[in-house]
Amino acid sequence: MKTPYRFAATCLTLLTFVAAAEEPTPGYNHKIPEKIMTPDKVETRIGTLEFFDGMPLPDTVDKLYENLLLMRGVETFLNGIPATSIEGLREGLIEAGADAPNKVLIFDNLMDSAPLFLTGNTDTVYAAAFLDLKKDGPTVIEVPPDCGPGTVNDAYFRFVTDMGIPGPDAGKGGKYLVLPPDYEGEIEGQIGSKETLVDGEPYFVSRSPSYANLILLRGLLVDGKTDAATKSFTEGIRIYPLGKAGDAPAMEFISGSGKSFNTIHANNYDFYEELDTVIQREPVDMLEPQLRGLFSSVGIEKGKKFAPTDSQKKTLTEAVAIGNATARAIAFQPQFEGADLYEDSGWKTAFVGGDYRWLRDGGQGGRHLDARTLFFYIATINTPAMAARMIGKGSQYAVNYTDSEGDYLDGSRNYTLTIPANVPAANFWSVVVYDPQTRSELQTGQPFPSRNNKRDALIENDDGSVTLYFGPEAPEGKENNWVETVPGKGWFTLLRLYGPLDSWFDKSWRPGEFTLVQ
Repeated sequence: MKTPYRFAATCLTLLTFVAAAEEPTPGYNHKIPEKIMTPDKVETRIGTLEFFDGMPLPDTVDKLYENLLLMRGVETFLNGIPATSIEGLREGLIEAGADAPNKVLIFDNLMDSAPLFLTGNTDTVYAAAFLDLKKDGPTVIEVPPDCGPGTVNDAYFRFVTDMGIPGPDAGKGGKYLVLPPDYEGEIEGQIGSKETLVDGEPYFVSRSPSYANLILLRGLLVDGKTDAATKSFTEGIRIYPLGKAGDAPAMEFISGSGKSFNTIHANNYDFYEELDTVIQREPVDMLEPQLRGLFSSVGIEKGKKFAPTDSQKKTLTEAVAIGNATARAIAFQPQFEGADLYEDSGWKTAFVGGDYRWLRDGGQGGRHLDARTLFFYIATINTPAMAARMIGKGSQYAVNYTDSEGDYLDGSRNYTLTIPANVPAANFWSVVVYDPQTRSELQTGQPFPSRNNKRDALIENDDGSVTLYFGPEAPEGKENNWVETVPGKGWFTLLRLYGPLDSWFDKSWRPGEFTLVQ
């Protein structure tokens, strides 16, 4: 039993402790939590930051605003890639002569390594054109029967509609109508197309958020040749303003095969000027306010001249260098969940999360920004047909930068890759080699740095598998299975499956790894 004296002593001790705990912070009447205070000096990676009672001193203010512009410049690069990438394509088509919607760039002899085009394939006949909905208004695209995967993307590389096999025409052909963002008529359009009668004729109608829209159609090879797809496109593709089929300019088809031109966005200060071109041309509400706010924070705003000071330009030049390096780290060494296709493998997916809108966990985690950067830094064309499980209709991709030991693929060395038998591809499979600098086809003595099971006479192993060889020189007797690489340069590859089947999705079939030949 405690005595009254011991009880009083205990209370006095507690009161003393409470009083000490509540001793006022100097300059205040009460104790202020340290977690809400700012010291007079703070050491950071950008240097020492100095404050007078929480207010930044002039040198610190200058340093912080410069750093803020640097951070916003980096984020503008990472978030602006979809817009500048499709703008690079638009400018590239103009450079190649396709400067109007009725002028279609066609790779009638396939896409070789001459043009700079983000991870283009060597396997299908591409037909590409740009719509100008601001000039032409509602525009019709006639797609011929038996067209492979085709897509319309807006000026931020967002999905507008599919065409051909994965589209609503299901490969039967048809008329597509794309409405401009400011259309005020009675025709209803949506993302993804809706079949609608217009003046008594059926159209697959969609509405785009932007004026500039890319059309890219792919024609499949027949007996390893391009003739049938080229004939179908040149005779069957028509693009014209709605109601002016009879008055439209004649279609022109310009061959892009064997031509050198660039479709890739800048990785230096020019990037911001490319982005500004898009922002000035397109309607304000093409992008949601947060993205517009990010871009305007570095001086890119619709209706205003992009004119940074010399000091700001210097900071933005550094920002784009950091942004480009960051994009390369994200693309070539992704370190986030969902990038790996298999455990202990170099194969990765370019569509992390399997969502063409780049939503994380169905949208619960918001937009997966790094997944979007990964894709658009190395690839083009955004469609559910490249991300969703579309058995026998869409397309699937696996990308690989490393050998079985985790080292980057080196053009000075020799490697083998075994493709197991029974590849789950209804149409074809291929392996294409790319240059890590340009993310375009690797330029070598071979016009097509690839191997395709429909185009090439590949040598099969006894079990039906195919072993491919990569290196500066072909192994004797293996020339048909060899892809040339360049000493002193790195390279990476994409495995394509057109018409993917169940065993791709359930992973009961998987490709081998790149094995270094000592």
